[in-house]
Amino acid sequence: MPEPVLRVRALRKAYKDVVAVSSLDLEVQAGECFGLLGPNGAGKTTTIEICEGLTPLDSGDVELLGMRWETDARALKQRLGIQLQETQLSDRLTVEETVRLFRSFFDKGPTPEHVIALVQLEEKRRARVGTLSGGQKQRLALACALVGEPELLFLDEPTTGLDPQARRQLWELIEDFKRAGRTIVLTTHYMDEAERLCERVAIMDHGKIIALGSPRELVASIGVEHVVEFSADGAAQRMTLDDLRAIEGVRDVQSDNGVVRMQVTALHRAVPSLLAELVRRDIPLTELRTHSATLEDVFVTLTGRHLRDE
Repeated sequence: MPEPVLRVRALRKAYKDVVAVSSLDLEVQAGECFGLLGPNGAGKTTTIEICEGLTPLDSGDVELLGMRWETDARALKQRLGIQLQETQLSDRLTVEETVRLFRSFFDKGPTPEHVIALVQLEEKRRARVGTLSGGQKQRLALACALVGEPELLFLDEPTTGLDPQARRQLWELIEDFKRAGRTIVLTTHYMDEAERLCERVAIMDHGKIIALGSPRELVASIGVEHVVEFSADGAAQRMTLDDLRAIEGVRDVQSDNGVVRMQVTALHRAVPSLLAELVRRDIPLTELRTHSATLEDVFVTLTGRHLRDE
């Protein structure tokens, strides 16, 4: 096996009132998009900022492209691309001036014009940054991360706050970078984003990695094919969770704020049996939804909480 592009060993970072990262190990191989997935406060941003050389670690070891920040900082800065969770750019500069400024920091790389075209901002080339939409600013931030032709690209929550169209546009740009054979480390709390973009995912919670593998492997690991969610008037009074667990094809059941969530292995058996049981008990159904199991369901199974929970 070739040497990993990124190797992290026993990483730890604590602040005054919280351990943000605890004994974390991970490896990222060349050419893959590796995702750090978890809720806000899981330790994703702290981990990635340590890898980027922006935050000092308390203990452990971080190696990037065979180098370390302690001894090879200048060389690493030339070979990495970084898009922060929030990139503050000068509102008074134009798009072209901003990209030219960032290009001047690197010894080599594509022309500013090429990068502006790459992120589809040609029409906004002479527009001031302060006039751009949120999605356009995110594309500009990505352009600034690409101007040095990085071997390893860090993207920290790149689509947070964007509308669905802007998110899809940014996904397409990231996929273009992947097709060029480059390596990406991506943090996100959007399960669909990780499932679409990442070859492997590490799910983080409370500063630790609680699951690691491809999205398909992680979903398969919980032994559940589908999730059924329903609401019914009076269900809590006339039906227990154990009653629901006894339904054929049901693996586990949880209830939260009046919504019952059932993990099922056989959807075609579980749903008819559930409906028949509700009719038998004279419980009127008010809402019913089903979906295939996702990374969100992996997180719920492992922690009992949703990825969006604070």
